Amino acid sequence: MNASKRTAKSGTRGVTLRTAGLSLRLDVRGAVVGLLLIAVALVMSVVLIGTGDFPIAPADVVRTLLGNGTVAQDFIVNELRLPRVLVGLLVGAALGMGGAIFQSISRNPLGSPDVIGLGQGAAAGALTAIVLVKGDSNAVATGAVLGGVLTGLAVYALAWRQGVHGYRLVLVGIGTSATFTAVNGYLLTQARHEDAARAVMWLTGSLNGRDWDQVWPLLAVCAVLMPVVLGQAPNLRMLEMGDDSAYALGVRVERTRMVLMGAAVLLVASATAAAGPVAFVALVAPQLARRLTRSPGPNLLPAAWMGAALLVTADWAAQRAFGADQLPVGVLTGMLGGAYLLWLLVTERRAGRI
Repeated sequence: MNASKRTAKSGTRGVTLRTAGLSLRLDVRGAVVGLLLIAVALVMSVVLIGTGDFPIAPADVVRTLLGNGTVAQDFIVNELRLPRVLVGLLVGAALGMGGAIFQSISRNPLGSPDVIGLGQGAAAGALTAIVLVKGDSNAVATGAVLGGVLTGLAVYALAWRQGVHGYRLVLVGIGTSATFTAVNGYLLTQARHEDAARAVMWLTGSLNGRDWDQVWPLLAVCAVLMPVVLGQAPNLRMLEMGDDSAYALGVRVERTRMVLMGAAVLLVASATAAAGPVAFVALVAPQLARRLTRSPGPNLLPAAWMGAALLVTADWAAQRAFGADQLPVGVLTGMLGGAYLLWLLVTERRAGRI
């Protein structure tokens, strides 16, 4: 019996493995960065679970997660804190991947859901449920998803002119975001005191009080949509070269763009429904992931892992960094993300891209 031939060829970006007629390109640096980001996310998750009025050592957290904790530890870890951390991981991953898709499609680091209005559109849907419908948490989540989806459809329709192109998408999105900001302000002025207080709390973006009711729907959305997105990753990378080049390589450009944008809109809207509009994670995570991997292309998985690591780390910092005052995680990500956005604008201007 002839043995299969196996070869490995090293390159500047990774290693190509060939065996029995098959070829696999492995980006070594990207894989290492991905594993490190997963490790950071898991370690910070354990630390975050152990943080609170009843602190638990990391070793005891792991022991409890494996089913060997005390009754009190089991209740605190598995019923109170684990759902919050899982929501944080899923929200961060969904925002990171959604942001990577939009930045890749627009070929612009400013092409983020935060900038093009998806967060504001989802907020408008949630505020409508709170202020006008007086709905419960399920109605608010549904309103946020519908608001995000309708905003995505509106931005796509307004930006389409024989295709959707980068700067037009960003400019239309900025205008849409400004419009929904005004709508949200109007809705707040029409709210009763208790409804306005509830709406403001939701608008900050927070993981406080999250339980299994938020985990399962968001997990289902991610389980369905993320494989779809990863299956389209080669086409997305070709789209970054421009529509004409993608057409020449056999990519059905508009169909691919619609599928990817639809998946990104649903990921971002579902994440917003679960935790409120957590600012700037979708903007920052893909950029940091790309800088760490130094790899071309959308870096979808590293962006998702970076988003998860960023959000659980930010939630831990929001609980610990300000003494007795615990900030909603959206406040902290907003402050840090706003500073990053200013730096990005200055960098893009110096490079002559804006």
